[in-house]
Amino acid sequence: MEYRRLGNSGLKVSEIGLGGNNFGWYADLQTSIEVIHYALDLGVNYIDTADMYDRGTSEEFVGKALKGRRSRAILATKFGRPMGDGPNDTGGSRYYMMRAIENSLKRLQTDYIDLYQFHIPDPTTPIEETLRGLEDLIRSGKVRYIGCSNFAAWQLCEAVWTSREGNLPSFITVQSEYNLLKREIEKELVPFCEAYNIGVIPWGPLAGGFLTGKYERGMKPELYGEQPKPPPIYPPSILEDNWDKIQRLERFASERGHKLADLAIAWLQAKPYVSTVIAGVRTKEQIYANVATADWKLTAEELNEVESIVR
Repeated sequence: MEYRRLGNSGLKVSEIGLGGNNFGWYADLQTSIEVIHYALDLGVNYIDTADMYDRGTSEEFVGKALKGRRSRAILATKFGRPMGDGPNDTGGSRYYMMRAIENSLKRLQTDYIDLYQFHIPDPTTPIEETLRGLEDLIRSGKVRYIGCSNFAAWQLCEAVWTSREGNLPSFITVQSEYNLLKREIEKELVPFCEAYNIGVIPWGPLAGGFLTGKYERGMKPELYGEQPKPPPIYPPSILEDNWDKIQRLERFASERGHKLADLAIAWLQAKPYVSTVIAGVRTKEQIYANVATADWKLTAEELNEVESIVR
């Protein structure tokens, strides 16, 4: 396993991380613990979850799995999405943040979080209020670093500017949807992150399963069943709209002794601004496959060929 700097901080994280979005929704407690322990043994030190994943169940499972192993993990979680029906059960206000951090610390069975991420922009709360609240959490020792998620370039720019003007802690990472089929962030967000050395953490690196090779032309994506499991992120049309690209990418990977999912992760790893690649897994076999992919370093020629396919 190789390790990269987390944004412009001195913190080192594994280039392959572990997403916790499946814990609770799709993986029970015992399975989740086994997957997390196995990931740590493989050298994965970055574990990413959120308070809203199965209404806190994911954090609870991660906390139980890290009992006695906390020092081996760089633990990241998120706040800001609704965790209740009340008007103050969501967002980036100081009021909500102070409640959210205590609940997350309790579920995670820890007294600090390495990377605390603002899950989604809150247009009703000034970003300065959110940043000043996060500063208090850092000063109290409950949070080490801060990041954001799902921010547009202008929103991240406003946050960085506010941090500089107010002498406040700044986001060191941004977590955004990014994969071979979804590359909108390359227009503005990525150039901004490169200029200010902010780490990009892609979510959805496998495009909800479309970049794993498990679907064939005409097939419909699996349905997630009854709530509270989340609805599919990607509409079935994305498969048909990108089918030719997917077939060519699958052939490209196969010719080099790899699978399509390997290519999807290796392509992201080739981006110097990407701090770590996280994918939600349900089995030890899946995390092993992701870690093994780290050995595939795409050459400049291969990257150009991939670009010609997905351009």
